[in-house]
Amino acid sequence: MIFLPFFFPGYLLGSIPFGLLLTKAAGLGDIRAIGSGNIGATNVLRTGRKGLAAATLFLDGLKGAAAVLILGGLTAPEAGLWAGFGAVIGHLFPVWLGFKGGKGVATSYGVLIAAAWPVGLSAGAVWILMAAIFRRSSLAALVSFATAPLLALWLGNTNLVYLSLTIAVLVFARHHENIRRLLSGTEPRIGK
Repeated sequence: MIFLPFFFPGYLLGSIPFGLLLTKAAGLGDIRAIGSGNIGATNVLRTGRKGLAAATLFLDGLKGAAAVLILGGLTAPEAGLWAGFGAVIGHLFPVWLGFKGGKGVATSYGVLIAAAWPVGLSAGAVWILMAAIFRRSSLAALVSFATAPLLALWLGNTNLVYLSLTIAVLVFARHHENIRRLLSGTEPRIGK
């Protein structure tokens, strides 16, 4: 609990809504009025602007990684984990947008890659594999984050197991509508 204060700067960093800022800067208006209304890269892709979607993905991941690396590097790795958790919560519930944010996928990958790159990159590889097979971003994310705690356990990093399990629960909770659509067979494929 001594590292709990590091949650707050991580939260502020994570709450920067890059998808919204980039689409507004590109003259596309408010991304929350397009597609799913989400501020993340998948919804930005629905604008047809692949470059903006890639930039959103990169910047959302970067803010998660930066929270872990900067704040953890200043003190201790545990502080970085708290800051990374704050970044994920900030993306999900940004104070600037009335606590209505994204689904936390890219930010969470950034946190996991910065905290333990074998876990983050392996989880990302699971996403790529699942997306290539099933062509559904939400399914790929759900399977990927379900495997992350197991990967952290394999590394023997107890703190990372707790963090990745918490992130997985949050990602699943934010994907509740996607899960319903997946079960009913109406979830759109990538690029549709």
